[in-house]
Amino acid sequence: MAVLGVQLVVTLLTATLMHRLAAHCSFARWLLCNGSLFRYVHPSEEELRALAGKQRPRGKREREEKPLSVPRDAPFQLETCPLTAVDALVLRFFLEYQWFVDFAVYTGGVYLFTEAYYYATCPAREANIAVCWCLLAVAFSIKVFLTVTRLYFSAEEGGERSVCLTFAFFFLLLAMLVQVVREETLELGLEPGLASMTGNLEPLLKKQGWDWALPLVKLTVRVGLAVVGAMLGAFLTFPGLRLAQTHRDALTMAEDRPGLQLLLHASFLSPLFVLWLWTRPIARDFLQQAPLGGTSISLLSDEAFDSVRLWVLVALCLLRLAVTRPHLQAYLGLAKVRVEQLRREAGRIEACEIQRRVVRVYCYVTVVSLQYLTPLILTLNCTLLLKSLGGYSWGLGLAPTLPPIPSSADAASAGPEEDSAQETAAQIVGALDGLLTPLFCRGLLSFLVWWIAACQLLSSLFGLYFHQHLGGS
Repeated sequence: MAVLGVQLVVTLLTATLMHRLAAHCSFARWLLCNGSLFRYVHPSEEELRALAGKQRPRGKREREEKPLSVPRDAPFQLETCPLTAVDALVLRFFLEYQWFVDFAVYTGGVYLFTEAYYYATCPAREANIAVCWCLLAVAFSIKVFLTVTRLYFSAEEGGERSVCLTFAFFFLLLAMLVQVVREETLELGLEPGLASMTGNLEPLLKKQGWDWALPLVKLTVRVGLAVVGAMLGAFLTFPGLRLAQTHRDALTMAEDRPGLQLLLHASFLSPLFVLWLWTRPIARDFLQQAPLGGTSISLLSDEAFDSVRLWVLVALCLLRLAVTRPHLQAYLGLAKVRVEQLRREAGRIEACEIQRRVVRVYCYVTVVSLQYLTPLILTLNCTLLLKSLGGYSWGLGLAPTLPPIPSSADAASAGPEEDSAQETAAQIVGALDGLLTPLFCRGLLSFLVWWIAACQLLSSLFGLYFHQHLGGS
């Protein structure tokens, strides 16, 4: 019997295409460097010297004298030029950005093929290799978060480090509070998932005399989720603050385009829609008991609501992807904003400082792109994992029946002819089956999707308040 069959062939083909086509066809490079984004070019030293009324130094002694300085309100102009791939190649993290985004695109392609393959053939005993791709995408998302957050911890001033630690502690407390909310209010599925996991582990633990460890297992899972929530909150703090700033600037740049403004508002509020989807009284219960006159009607069944929730999550991710360029262009416009702020100040400034302020915005654009796209990619892949591992369906009809999970006692039972090694292997398999039940995967992944949206919403709302009332632009 083939272990993976067609899926393994598609995986090898996809990996080959990803390697061969990276230099010729890249979605990440097209998204950033197709010519629709423009950057500001700093004024040259000759232009600043002319504005300062100084001649070009002729000798070595003149060059080593006091550096060139100009009035802060000097009337120099910033020229613009399209952002091209040649310019982006020298940027820090550009290659990491390109590889990560392209890998996410190929992961989506493999997942679409796998879903079509399962729908057409319904393989009974074949591993879903798209789950491995999605898990890798989640792991790479965490790696990108670690890489970007490490920049703030390596800063000399240390202000960003304090902000990350403060938000991490805040989200740790919030994650512990969220886990005590009843399922009738917030239907994350943690309680049924933990009950399913402990129910399958109980026979195995009792056989080993470790039945006392069941409460400890549940406590470990709860504490682990709180710690993971705190880490994700720290990772999403500065992406949320940056999103608030680019959202405000993008709305200003789109004053004469009401359609784009509507999309920007919908994208910014998309995490709020995600939170609504798991709030049972105003989501599932409302749609199943919608008031109509003096009676109530059911608009969606439980299975249909679960499918609609998956579709809405995917649509919100695609919506945020669609407004990527307006956000990035709004960030690149910060160079002009900083120069205008400089002109409102008094005194003189060195020419190299003016150039540094303009160039710094452009050099950071790949980091901003990662901050914008990584939460999107993480949310999308967690949603796809929720569908595959949680036993949901994309159709609006009945969801497929969850496969029966063999109990740990059955998996651990060995006949008299089996040796101790086979017994140990059976126990390990039984323990894994008991841990990774579909109900537990539903609860875990629902919590991650909901929590990512909550962190994004809180950090971006705080960023709006900060940029509007405290920090300005």
